[in-house]
Amino acid sequence: MSIDYLLHESSVGYAFFEVVHQPDTVGNRLKEVQDSVQDLARFGKMVKLISFAPFHGATHALENANQVAEGTASEFLTSLLETNLPKLGKKHKATLGVSDKNLAGSIKAAFPGLECETGDTSEIVQDMLRGIRQHAPKLLKQLQEGDVERAQLGLGHAYSRARVKFSVQKNDNHIIQAIATLDHLDKSINTFAMRVREWYSWHFPELIRIVSDNYQYAKLALFIGDKRRLSDSHLNDLAAQTDKNVEIAQNVIKTAKVSMGQEITKSDMENVQTFALNVVKLTEYRKSLYNYLVAKMDIVAPNLAALIGEVVGARLISHAGSLTNLSKCAASTIQILGAEKALFRALKTKSNTPKYGLIYHSTFIGKAGQRVKGRISRFLANKCSIASRIDNFTDVPSKKYGNALKKQVEERLAFYDSGAAPTKNEVAMRNAMDNLLDDVKVDTSMKEPTSQVETGDLAPEAMQKQKKKAKKQKGEKDKKQHKDKKDGQDRKDALEAQTEDNVVPPEKKKRKHSEPDGGGSGKKVKK
Repeated sequence: MSIDYLLHESSVGYAFFEVVHQPDTVGNRLKEVQDSVQDLARFGKMVKLISFAPFHGATHALENANQVAEGTASEFLTSLLETNLPKLGKKHKATLGVSDKNLAGSIKAAFPGLECETGDTSEIVQDMLRGIRQHAPKLLKQLQEGDVERAQLGLGHAYSRARVKFSVQKNDNHIIQAIATLDHLDKSINTFAMRVREWYSWHFPELIRIVSDNYQYAKLALFIGDKRRLSDSHLNDLAAQTDKNVEIAQNVIKTAKVSMGQEITKSDMENVQTFALNVVKLTEYRKSLYNYLVAKMDIVAPNLAALIGEVVGARLISHAGSLTNLSKCAASTIQILGAEKALFRALKTKSNTPKYGLIYHSTFIGKAGQRVKGRISRFLANKCSIASRIDNFTDVPSKKYGNALKKQVEERLAFYDSGAAPTKNEVAMRNAMDNLLDDVKVDTSMKEPTSQVETGDLAPEAMQKQKKKAKKQKGEKDKKQHKDKKDGQDRKDALEAQTEDNVVPPEKKKRKHSEPDGGGSGKKVKK
């Protein structure tokens, strides 16, 4: 297929070329033909610049770059093609070479008589566009030397900033990093605490049986040091290390006096205490990181956190990649999220598929009986899907829907235990929406907005659409009732008029009944 025109999208604008000399399709892969594309003198005779439409500025260039990336033909590009393309129809068609296949589809939809070829479908288009990109500074004579390079650098920076731009208040990337760090800290703290127990047990082995918590053990090992210095005067200080548990402090002092542990040198004790100090610091940082994760989940995904918990919700977001990806997942996908290996192994061996993945760590699965764990996991995954979509697409963060969904799961658990009928989903969501609207009304009454735009910002967009839809349905219903009432009145008037025309006088009616059978009409009635 011959190529008539070529479209070159660059950082400085759109260039529209006409193919004057068709390249050789048979020997396209030959070295001589490939060299002709590299040579400007020979390649310049193959194409002719018809029109060049430069961008009006950096903002205009960024808008067109975003639309090209999305595969949409902008109005600026459409006007350029309408101006330079000949009149197309069923008999007169043309072929345009475009670099992006999605953009080619939108151009073809805008111009029915225009065929589009890309580098994926035609090697000739690929080579021709490669030659235009290579010789663009020379072919576009309106440009000066260095304009293309500067425009590419500026547009590249602007496009990159626009692609990574995010809302500081609602960013799920920090949640993904926080939950990953939290999991690594848990593994590290457990390993280090075990090493502290084993190391310090050479000096004070009985302390393991007295204190089971790793954090308290590291604090006590750091405080005690040499067990021989412990006395009754250290009781209050020791109790402060064990959360004011005097009984444990007394037991530690009593056991230290009769301990069977060996003596330890000063340098060895310094290393043990340094290691214990690091374990204490890691544990304290883990607590602060957990508090940060809880606060971040309340901002980004409050409903999901209220339903399934901050840690499990953060793990779901991390495994899906983002809150947006999680909101796009079906409930069946969320149910087995994290159990992909078991799923594919079950499909391969044709055995039973897993009933739950990451949501197994939820407290609802633990509360459910063994026979209904699968049902509860399916129901919980359904509610998680709803909560993630509400969190992703709402503008005002709120826990109303999450609390309502959590109550539904609890009622479903009670239904499996006692048979109590749970609340229907429609009723639960309507109550949650009413509670949210009541809170919005309270806020608006405390502070009245100064404009209609501010009023719209106070309520979520979904609620505004719901109000408009209800108002529209009410108007249509009133209009329909008015029309039915009017039609009924018209039918009643027509019926009354017809009745008045068909009224028979009493005399004639009486005389008709007094006549014998067939007397009035002269015909006999056949039986």
